[in-house]
Amino acid sequence: MQENWQKKTAIFLGSQAISLFGSSLVQYAILWYITLETKSGTMMMISIVFGFVPTFFLAPFAGVWADRYNRKLLIALSDSMIALSTLLLAILFWLGHDYIWLLFLMSAVRAIGGGIQTPAVGAFLPQIVPKDKLFRINGINSSIQAVINLISPMLAGAVLSIASIEAIFLIDVFTATIAVLSLIFLLKVPPHAKAMQKQTLSYFADLKAGLSYIKNHGYLKNFFIFCAFFFFLIAPGAFLTPLQVAKSYGDEVWRLTAIEVAFSIGMMLGGVLISLWKGFKNKIHTMAFATFIMGFSTFLLGLTPLFWIYLGIMFIYGIVIPIYHTPTTVLLQHQVEEEFHGRVFGVLSMISSSTVPMSMLLFGPLADLVKVEWILLTSGSLLLVLSFFFVRNKSLLYHG
Repeated sequence: MQENWQKKTAIFLGSQAISLFGSSLVQYAILWYITLETKSGTMMMISIVFGFVPTFFLAPFAGVWADRYNRKLLIALSDSMIALSTLLLAILFWLGHDYIWLLFLMSAVRAIGGGIQTPAVGAFLPQIVPKDKLFRINGINSSIQAVINLISPMLAGAVLSIASIEAIFLIDVFTATIAVLSLIFLLKVPPHAKAMQKQTLSYFADLKAGLSYIKNHGYLKNFFIFCAFFFFLIAPGAFLTPLQVAKSYGDEVWRLTAIEVAFSIGMMLGGVLISLWKGFKNKIHTMAFATFIMGFSTFLLGLTPLFWIYLGIMFIYGIVIPIYHTPTTVLLQHQVEEEFHGRVFGVLSMISSSTVPMSMLLFGPLADLVKVEWILLTSGSLLLVLSFFFVRNKSLLYHG
C-alpha cells in the first residue's frame, strides 16, 4: 500500500510537472512579448485582468464539479482545452495575425482551464496521499514547480533568441499532450465517493451547501478574508517587477530572465526547506512569518539602486513563497471535510482570481503615472501590517 500511493503520487506530480513546463514557457513568452513591445503598465494590467477574471466567474462552479465528478478527468480535460487553444494561437501567429489582443484572449482561455484545474488538483491530492504525508508532498510539489520556473525562463529566452514565439506555443501543445496521456493511461485512481453516487442536488444547491459550510465555520471566513488582502497586496511585487526592471535597469531579455531565475532558485530551496522543516507548530505562525518576509522584501525592491541587490531580494522572495503556500494548502486539506474540498478550494481560487486583477486595475495604470518603486514601497508596508493582524486572530490560531 505504501508503494502504491507513492507510485500514484509520482505519476500525478510528474504529469503536472510536464504540463506546467509547457505552460510556463507560454506564460513567459506572453509576458515578455507584452512587456518589451509596449513597456506599458496599462497593457500589462489588461493582460492580467484577462488572465484572472474568467477564473473568478468559473471557480465556484469548478469547485462543485471537482466535488461531483472524476477529478482526474477534469484535470485532463482542462489541459486538453488549453493545448488546443494554444495550437490555434500558434497557427494564427504563423499566418501573420500576431496581435496583442490575441494574447489577451489566450490568457482568458488559459484562465478558464486553470479555473477548472486548480480546485480539482487541490482536492485530488488527498485522494492518493496519506494525511500525514500531505505537508511533505505539497512541499515537494512546490520545489518541482520552482525547478520548472527556474528552467522555463532560460529556455524561453533561448528559444526566442533563435526561433519565433510560435515555437514555444508548440512546445506547450506537446507537453500538454504527454501530461494528458499519462493521467489517462498510467494513473489508475477510482473516482472519489461522491463522484460515483447519483447526484440528487442541483449545481446551485451543491454550491449553496459549500458556501453554507464556509459560513458555518468562522475560521474559514477569517482565513479567506486574510487571503484576499494578501493576494491584493502581493500583486504589484508579482507582476510589476518585470516592468520596473525594463524601466529602471534596462530592457534586455537577460535581465527579465535573471529576476525569474533568482526567484525560482529561491522558490526551489523554499520548497525543500518547508518539506523538511514543516514550519512552526502552528501553520498560521508560518504563514504570518512568510507574509512578513514578503512584505519586507517588497519594500526593499522599491529602494535598491543596484540590479545585483535586486536579484538577491527576488531570491529571498522566492524562498518564502512555498513557506506561505504549503501550510495554506495543507491547512485546508486537513481541516475541511473531503466532500467539500473542491468547493472550498474553488472559493480560494475565486478570491485570488478576483483580488489580483482588482489590484492591477489600480496599480497597473498607476505604474504609468508614478514610479513602480513607490507602488512597491506602499504594498510592502501594508503586507508588514497584515502579518501582525494575521498572527493575532484567535480563531485562525486555534485551527492552525
